[in-house]
Amino acid sequence: AAPTHRGGCQPKTVGRRGEAPLDPPYHSLYRPPTRRVFHFAASVTGGRFGKETGVTVVQALSDINLELRSGDRLGLIGHNGAGKSTLLRTLAGVYEPSAGEFRREGSVSSLIDPSLGIEMDATGVENIMLRGLVMGMSKKEIDQRTPEICEFSGLGQYVDMPVRTYSTGMMMRLAFSISTSVEADILLMDEWLSVGDAEFTEKAEKRMRDVVSKSGILVLASHSPDLIAKECNKVVKLNHGRLEAVDMEEYMVEVAERRLAV
Repeated sequence: AAPTHRGGCQPKTVGRRGEAPLDPPYHSLYRPPTRRVFHFAASVTGGRFGKETGVTVVQALSDINLELRSGDRLGLIGHNGAGKSTLLRTLAGVYEPSAGEFRREGSVSSLIDPSLGIEMDATGVENIMLRGLVMGMSKKEIDQRTPEICEFSGLGQYVDMPVRTYSTGMMMRLAFSISTSVEADILLMDEWLSVGDAEFTEKAEKRMRDVVSKSGILVLASHSPDLIAKECNKVVKLNHGRLEAVDMEEYMVEVAERRLAV
């Protein structure tokens, strides 16, 4: 009897009725993941190991208790996989909490992924409409903002061409121009946005400053202590999906000491 496959990559063999299964010829080539691998994955991501199923279950956030008010500039710090992006997406309404209560008042602008909603086969102008709808703008509002977005992007006649013909820098110009065209009460950012060549970067930096200054609440996730110290007046640390309080004054002193040590 020939070996058969069941359940994905887990090899199994069958023989004739009444006979013992044959050893697969590729037995020495296949090694299922060990328990050590699963424990390592759980420790890195903050997940927990399911002994019954042998599957790593990642609980991205746990026991989050957070209240923000107008004027707050919150910095999120923590290792990769700590849950910073997940918390940002929850605040944006992309994810719903599986337990507890989440309440948000005011409009939200998410700069977590500026290229979200960009369709490669659509033109730049068509993508302004698509991305605007994803951001919650009405068709009328998008039509009103389209000329300014096109002008700011500096793409010229390319706005009427499919995005698949753009270079990476041109696509990022378009995405940035669209994403920062809306003023919101709450601004969510995963690192500080900076795109394009030197000429566009200067415009983009000014635009970012305007967007941040006009927002009532800023939530910024970053691995840059200098950026957090510069832009934020509050800091919390995520550690394996749980919030840890950080004293802002102590954090500022620590950042200053790091600068002097360089």
